[in-house]
Amino acid sequence: MLETQFVTVHGHKRAYVKAGPTDRPGAPVILLLHGLGCDRHTWDEVIEDLAATFVVIAPDFLGHGESAKPRADYSVAGYANGMRDLLTVLGVDKATVVGHSFGGGVAAQFAYQFPERTERLVLVDSGGMGKEVTPLIRAYTLPLSMTVVALATLPGPRHVLTAGLRSLGRIDSKLTRDLGEVATIVEALKAPRMRYALNRLVNGVIDYRGQVVTIRDRAYLTEEMPMAVIWGAEDLVLPAKQGREILEFAPNAQLTIFPKVGHFPMKKYPEEFVRLLKDFVDSTEPAKYHRARWRALLKAGAKQRPLRVVSEMTMAPSGSSTDA
Repeated sequence: MLETQFVTVHGHKRAYVKAGPTDRPGAPVILLLHGLGCDRHTWDEVIEDLAATFVVIAPDFLGHGESAKPRADYSVAGYANGMRDLLTVLGVDKATVVGHSFGGGVAAQFAYQFPERTERLVLVDSGGMGKEVTPLIRAYTLPLSMTVVALATLPGPRHVLTAGLRSLGRIDSKLTRDLGEVATIVEALKAPRMRYALNRLVNGVIDYRGQVVTIRDRAYLTEEMPMAVIWGAEDLVLPAKQGREILEFAPNAQLTIFPKVGHFPMKKYPEEFVRLLKDFVDSTEPAKYHRARWRALLKAGAKQRPLRVVSEMTMAPSGSSTDA
């Protein structure tokens, strides 16, 4: 069990875990960013295996887990700034940034805002890749949603709801396989400050029609940065087609689709996920920021760049990969 550590940044407590080889001071760093309503435990199944090779840092976002939940900036850019400041306090200059779901949107924003500190970008069932999102999250933007959630997370209703979700989550079907994780989020929402933070966050990135924040218009900048996209083929939160479509905007990206997997591929097949991440790091050189090259890319824009053919990979449960 990894020890939770705490550091204060801008007056607010930040929780995180850090693990990795103690005999390799120059080991590459991986920053793991969790999704909406989750916390660092999203990565529990993969942290120790990754830490055999990398220095791994997995924080709780502000407003989540054991981090502080103040009245604060819960925008995507604000979270990216917070991760920059956390790495700075921890003495980390650069990292491969891995983001899941909403954390993928933060990871992409981090890479955009701080390319000089981003060695690689890995997006896992990531937000910000398209418009579509599950109606359950869109509903959180509606009037009275906070009241409904507050009532649903009172002790009696919450216990019934989470028990039912976990029971259904044991059924390995497309409609039910992620419900155990939903139950964990419902449990976390019993804290009023968590509900407040989630409401601020969701309303900043989603409206009743879906996602309003996208990385598509800036994805061409990843020509200068290794990028991998990983998705569960049966994700009902954010559809896998968004991962496929991003290749139109980031043609150098490496895409991997896990079949019969929902929104949490790192939980369903942790060994395959770790192996995929290690292979990606081993097979790519860390990005090196050049201001002149960055300026040239910005001036050229996405439409003036030729698309490259990228093969889509499908990961079988055994861990073998084949070209799709």
